[in-house]
Amino acid sequence: MTIVSMLLTLVCGQPTQPVIYLWESTVPYAVGKSEADRPSLTVFQAPADKANGAAVVICPGGAYGFLANDHEGKQVAEFFNQLGVSAFVLKYRIVTKDRPGPLHPAPLSDAQRAIRLVRAKAKDFAIDSQRIGIMGFSAGGHLASTAATHFDYGLDTGDAIDKTSCRPDFVILAYPVITLEEGVTHGGSKRNLLGTNPDPKLIELLSNEKQVSKTTPPTFIFHTSADTAVVPENAVRFYLACQKAGVPVELHIYEKGRHGVGLGRDPKWTGGEKSIATWPDRLVDWMTQRGLLTQSK
Repeated sequence: MTIVSMLLTLVCGQPTQPVIYLWESTVPYAVGKSEADRPSLTVFQAPADKANGAAVVICPGGAYGFLANDHEGKQVAEFFNQLGVSAFVLKYRIVTKDRPGPLHPAPLSDAQRAIRLVRAKAKDFAIDSQRIGIMGFSAGGHLASTAATHFDYGLDTGDAIDKTSCRPDFVILAYPVITLEEGVTHGGSKRNLLGTNPDPKLIELLSNEKQVSKTTPPTFIFHTSADTAVVPENAVRFYLACQKAGVPVELHIYEKGRHGVGLGRDPKWTGGEKSIATWPDRLVDWMTQRGLLTQSK
C-alpha cells in the first residue's frame, strides 16, 4: 500500500487502491504541470489465493474527453480480480480545461508506457511478463487497438521501463472506436484526439483496421447492433483485418444493447436490457481456451 493509500484509508475508513504515476518526472507531450498531464495506473492486484499470473491494462471510454472510471474501470478490474487476473486501470490523457486538444500522441504514449511499466515490474506484481493484455471501451477501445497495432519491443533510449516491450500479449475491445474515417468513426473522439482539421495521413495511421499485421496480438471483440454512438462496423472492420492477417480473433455482436453498457450487468448502464449480460461469459471462455486463466508455470 502506498503512503497516499494509507492516508486515504485513515481518513475514509476503508482501503483504497494504490496509484502509480507512469512517469515520476518529465512527462512526454505534456502541455503543463497539472494533474491532467500526469497519467497513472490504479492497481487492482488479484487476491493471492486466486492469482494466476495474467494481467490487463484497462482503458475506460469517454470520447477522449472524460473517463468512465466506474463501470468501465473499477467494476471491470474487480471482475478480472475474481478470475485471478490483476488489473491496472489507466488514467490516460484526455481533453480538459487544463489539457486542451488535440491530444495525439499523448494517449498512445500513456498506453505504451503503462504496458512497459507493468511488464518491467511484473515480479513486484506477481504476474507473468508474457501474459499482459490491454482492454478498452469505446474511445478507450480506440486507444487499446492503437496500442495493439503501434508497438515496439523496447526503445533504445530512456529508462529501464522505456527499454521494455510495449506489445500487449492479448487485446480485449468492447464497443470500440476503431476507424477515424468519416461516416463510421465517432466524431467527438476523433476531434479530441486529432483536432478539427487533421492531416489525412494521421487519420490513415490511426484508423487501426488499416494497421493490423500478423504481429497484432490475439483479439476478443464485443459490440451491439443497436449501438448508434459507435456503430458496430468499427468492430467488424477490425475483425476482418485480423482474419486477413492471420491474427486469432473472436467477435460477438449482440442484437440489443445501447452504447456504454460496461459489463452488461448493471441496469444503470444497460437500461434494463438483460441479453447482453452474457458477453463477459464469452470473454471468460475465450481467455480460458487461450490459457490466460490457468496458473503461470
